[in-house]
Amino acid sequence: MELNGLIDHTNLKQNATAEDIKKLCAEAREYHFKTVAINSCWTTLAHKELEGSGVGITTCIGFPLGACSTAAKVAEAKQAVVDKTTEIDMVINGGHLVAGDDDYVIADIKAVVEAAGTIPVKVILECCLLNDEQIVRACKDCLAAGAAFVKTSTGFSTGGATVHDVQLMRETVGNACQVKAAGGIHTKDEALAMVEAGADRLGVSSGIAIVSE
Repeated sequence: MELNGLIDHTNLKQNATAEDIKKLCAEAREYHFKTVAINSCWTTLAHKELEGSGVGITTCIGFPLGACSTAAKVAEAKQAVVDKTTEIDMVINGGHLVAGDDDYVIADIKAVVEAAGTIPVKVILECCLLNDEQIVRACKDCLAAGAAFVKTSTGFSTGGATVHDVQLMRETVGNACQVKAAGGIHTKDEALAMVEAGADRLGVSSGIAIVSE
């Protein structure tokens, strides 16, 4: 199976430099990945490096904790649009979700979706911190808020994507939105297992190794 077009080629390291981002973009062009996934300060640079290449830009906002204010997430999303991002990955507010405050969670996501306009928004649930009931509820909140994707993980917490979580998310959202698996996917077999479980997109930093197997 051809995986290149499903991969968001990722560098979200705190100490990533401009040269690292240029290298990421060059690799994404060479291997025809779907997007590069980067922190928001690099969106303008990524646009310059990728313009006309067919490779998109996934800008991550509220990353990696999702615990900033809605206003901060909205401001970051609006700036990402100005900077020519093509997709946005936002982190859900996990504290409000766990506490059962779904109205807050929905409003938080919806505000970013509205700020993004026509740009699709993927919502990172951080499944390793949630039980199955919370994952299902999070997915339903994302649907209610108009998200384009639900996503498993930031890759910066206690665990990454699992087949179980991807299957649960797919069962919950059906065809109403897409599913992105991210975090801890290092081999082609692991990537294929996520696709088989229902993932439409893969967030990986090992994309070249995966597609070269």
